[in-house]
Amino acid sequence: MNVFELDKQFIANTYGRFNLQIVKGKGSLCYDEKGFEYIDLGTGIAVNTFGFCDELWVKAVTEQLNTFQHTSNLYYQKPSVDLAKMLCEKTGMKKVFFSNSGAEANECAIKTARKYAENTKGKEYFNIITLINSFHGRTITTLSATGQEVFHKDFLPLTEGFLYCPANDVNALTELVKNNKVAGIMFETVQGEGGVLPLEEDFVNQMVKLAKENDLLLIADEVQTGNGRTGKLYSYMNYGFMPDIVSTAKGLAGGLPLGATLFNEKTENILKAGMHGSTFGGNPVACSGALSILERLDEKLLKEVEEKSKYIIDSLSNVKGVKSITGKGLMLGIETEKDAKEIALKCLEKGVIVLTAKNKVRLLPALNIPMELLEKSINIIKEVL
Repeated sequence: MNVFELDKQFIANTYGRFNLQIVKGKGSLCYDEKGFEYIDLGTGIAVNTFGFCDELWVKAVTEQLNTFQHTSNLYYQKPSVDLAKMLCEKTGMKKVFFSNSGAEANECAIKTARKYAENTKGKEYFNIITLINSFHGRTITTLSATGQEVFHKDFLPLTEGFLYCPANDVNALTELVKNNKVAGIMFETVQGEGGVLPLEEDFVNQMVKLAKENDLLLIADEVQTGNGRTGKLYSYMNYGFMPDIVSTAKGLAGGLPLGATLFNEKTENILKAGMHGSTFGGNPVACSGALSILERLDEKLLKEVEEKSKYIIDSLSNVKGVKSITGKGLMLGIETEKDAKEIALKCLEKGVIVLTAKNKVRLLPALNIPMELLEKSINIIKEVL
């Protein structure tokens, strides 16, 4: 039996996979079992920040593997301390909790927000406002936070205490805050799974204003938007404000499972010993990989991300078959006249890996993708469109 048949027999049928087996990769190129070459514009859904098998990343991870691979959080170890310090220095946040995924980082953020509100206003202030079309994870609570009914219907009853606001509706947000006992507002500044939709400046400004007036926590979900993806280290930086809690994962460790929840001065001491934990959180191998990624996300690279973003938008904006392009940096959604999944399949046949989000073709290339490969892949996408 081949891999395709064995997968169907032994792996839970929870994914609608593309008909592609990746056997090796280097940079923004990967290869199937027949040796066919693909340009990867998906990066494992914004995970492989510098593509496949980046040499500096491999060196950092391998050195740590040859030192020790795990300790648990009962003991101290340097890679997690160094990474937490770097995250705080680069963001201005104060402390970090490490986990394994974006959903776990968001769970930690939700627990912290509710505990903060209980401490400052009372137990009844447990509600968290999230946005319609958002996506925050697949645990029961982060599924409840997700503002999409399609994800809710099979797993009722959900965790209570989430209020859903239409994205960019200032009046609806104001009314929700006015009429409910709210702990915080949780949001993606670019809704990824919801269709690569950026929040409008006016809406973000109103969130910040309401949070200040009502002592609400602003929780920035940077799981997909973070770690250089939108042209800033974290996407909230495009809007010029500071959240109280930031969650991130995906591209943080460049291909290893690692989540992080960052706290500011209001939230840094909310969680006490025993209130939260993770067996694998802050794993030294994953943290070593993340240090290798994070230390290279400098202004020069972020400027290149913005330049590549402009190239993609300029190249595709006037192409027949393109209705609109949304997103920021190298997190872009192309609304197409043809079915997005059909386009993704045709691109795959021609050697380009793209993703979809709702009715859009989604592009999430490596931040350091060489221009010649980007140009080649965009020309193939044009042809398919």
